[in-house]
Amino acid sequence: MKKRSVNKVVLAYSGGLDTSIIVPWLKERHRCQVITFTADVGQGEAELADLEGKAIRSGASKAYIEDLREEFLLEYAFPTMQAGAIYEGLYLLGTSFARPLIAKYLVAVAEEEGADAIAHGCTGKGNDQVRFELTVKALNPLLWVIAPWREWDIRSREDALAYARAHDISVPMTPKAMYSRDRNLWHLSHEGGSLEDPWSEPEEEMFQLTVAPEAAPNDPLYLSLDFEQGVPVAVDGKSMASVDLLCRLNELGGAHGVGRADLVENRLVGMKSRGVYETPGGTILGCAHQALESLCLDRETHHYKELVAHRYAELVYYGQWFTPLREALAAFVATTQERVTGTVRVKLYKGSCTIVGRKSPFSLYREDLATFGKDDVYDQSDAAGFINLFGLPLQVKALVDMAAAAQGTPAHFKRD
Repeated sequence: MKKRSVNKVVLAYSGGLDTSIIVPWLKERHRCQVITFTADVGQGEAELADLEGKAIRSGASKAYIEDLREEFLLEYAFPTMQAGAIYEGLYLLGTSFARPLIAKYLVAVAEEEGADAIAHGCTGKGNDQVRFELTVKALNPLLWVIAPWREWDIRSREDALAYARAHDISVPMTPKAMYSRDRNLWHLSHEGGSLEDPWSEPEEEMFQLTVAPEAAPNDPLYLSLDFEQGVPVAVDGKSMASVDLLCRLNELGGAHGVGRADLVENRLVGMKSRGVYETPGGTILGCAHQALESLCLDRETHHYKELVAHRYAELVYYGQWFTPLREALAAFVATTQERVTGTVRVKLYKGSCTIVGRKSPFSLYREDLATFGKDDVYDQSDAAGFINLFGLPLQVKALVDMAAAAQGTPAHFKRD
């Protein structure tokens, strides 16, 4: 790749081995000033410990660390949940919608600092490189993107450790991680290691947020969740801020083995990959929200929204968050949530989340209409005329076929 003149670059920084050595590599290759940016999206205190010091010791001139947990939930996770967006039926998109948020702030810091470029530690095989770089193109296409994994000669952990030693970069001397993980408030993902064999069952020691369903308590746990315009606001009647609420549901769901998903997914870059996800709180919220929508949305909106959900999931997975189509679909979804207010009861039991009750001041459910008992509201004789009109196209086709058969002409014949 042709080198460009760069004076200052903002690096998406985690403090791990890869991003630690990217700092001196950028300075060495591009002779530039390096500023690091770290987003706290709920990855945990251990991953955030002394990050500023690590970045400076690695050669960074400045280190930004921003708590984005609330924005992550209110502007990214919850809207995706409200859309009902689930990629390929199982993946709740936890990593997918975190990347555009992080990239948005990379651009903001670059603009504030007068940087020429942003850099990331994503490999050339994954989806994340696309998510980062599409966001940069959407928000400030004048910024250059540097992706070291697509340029440098480092090809292994041993190469990376040797580079760190040669540049006097202190990195944790831990055994090689068996799995590649990404954690935030919404989920924890696992890839690599034994999971690369799709026939291999995940080892129980791999899981960190959820207990095995068979090891979960023998008694079910009942919870009530309150929503206001599609946003979760309370657990068991106690109002909670978004971050606290999800942390609580992660704790309760994880203790009951809720939220595990194992799938072979189609990556945007063309290959299939196997991922295992733990999303306890997100699974509970998704189930409860869907149940409340079934009560509050009319049939046509509900059915059309299911079509939107599929496309919305693709857009998020493909890194197309900041696109006109995703934003237009988000506006549609937001409109559908205006009356999604109410309470849902769920039962958590050995890996399952079951809906056991729902109520709303905007409920479209009418017991007097739905009852199988005697009622004075619904005139059942009206159904005959409805069926006649609804079935008219079928009736006309059948009459044409019968007339053709009576004349000895097949209803479906081939012309020479």
